Amino acid sequence: MLRSGWRRVLRAARWLPPIVLVGLALVLANAWTAMGHRAVGARRARMERSPQWKDGHFVNPQPLHNDNWGAMTAMFHASPDSSPRQAIPAPPIDPARFAAPPASGLRVTWLGHANVLLEIDGTRVLTDPVWSERASPLTWVGPERWYRPQIALAALPPIDAVVISHDHYDHLDMRTIVAMKDWPKTTFVVPLGIGAHLAYWGVPEARIVELDWWDRTRVGALEIVCTPARHAAGRNMLFDRDAKLWASYAFIGARHRVFFSGDTGLQPAMREIGARLGPFDVTMIEVGQYNRAWPDWHIGPEQALIAHGMLRGKVMLPMHWGLFKLAPHGWTEPIERAVAAGAAAGATIVTPMPGESIEPELPPAVTHWWPQLPWSTAAETPIKSTQVD
Repeated sequence: MLRSGWRRVLRAARWLPPIVLVGLALVLANAWTAMGHRAVGARRARMERSPQWKDGHFVNPQPLHNDNWGAMTAMFHASPDSSPRQAIPAPPIDPARFAAPPASGLRVTWLGHANVLLEIDGTRVLTDPVWSERASPLTWVGPERWYRPQIALAALPPIDAVVISHDHYDHLDMRTIVAMKDWPKTTFVVPLGIGAHLAYWGVPEARIVELDWWDRTRVGALEIVCTPARHAAGRNMLFDRDAKLWASYAFIGARHRVFFSGDTGLQPAMREIGARLGPFDVTMIEVGQYNRAWPDWHIGPEQALIAHGMLRGKVMLPMHWGLFKLAPHGWTEPIERAVAAGAAAGATIVTPMPGESIEPELPPAVTHWWPQLPWSTAAETPIKSTQVD
């Protein structure tokens, strides 16, 4: 009887390696798809004509400084509060909120990180949407969001334009794009090369608009200008490092102007953006996910206020914080420091809760909705970008 039982176990075990291999193949296939696709043909030819293209990839006018050893060791010195210890207030959004247009013509709904629903002079724009649980090509590993999306994609009002700043996973999410690909009236506006990812995932080419820096396009009555950023790109750094362009954007409506930084370090081009396209009623500038080891990749809170001035901004909405742990600083540190820097500069800063809608022309009083957590003694000193006049 015992011998017969072992024979059944051994027979069943023969199927274990094939099952494991099939499961692994499915996981890898899904991750491979999420990594996107290379640009070929006419798309590639257009990229190679860009002034930003050099020696087979895109480059920044000012190079990015990297302290590789510091980057490797940074997470070993992370703040004990690099993730929230308690639930973040992020209540569900009632879709009825968007039934009526904003009274001022300009409304911004911050959904965490760089995900913003912008309503500007009758046009709705969604920036860098990430609805997945993780900023990762895999569903079971990678930075995990701290709260669920406050509104389902299907419950959003009609979106005129989805605008992508670059192809890192916390800004370009395959699963979200796939869920949006059949939205019939949505235009996808992306920097050069990123259209290859979208087309690979099923977005019709006719609804993809790829732009180089300073290129312009129109979505309805809204003009969208692709503007310089100081960052990088790549979804598989072994094979596609900087193979696609990165960007910031200016949104120019009939009455209002808005700037969206995407990911960027401080750069001289911000003065030119402000001079050519400003002043901006609101600047949405990243303030989080910084470290001294990579001072040019992310601008940091104090330099975000410098950029706000260079851009000729009226109201600043700090973003790129409050959803994922991507750097070792305390999770409230970016907004605390941005508010302090704003007060010192005499700037108007709005700090909405995740999912809260504000009209920048009618800014609410500054309220500290985030829990007051103690900062680690390893808190960052102010970031200073390199090679910026």
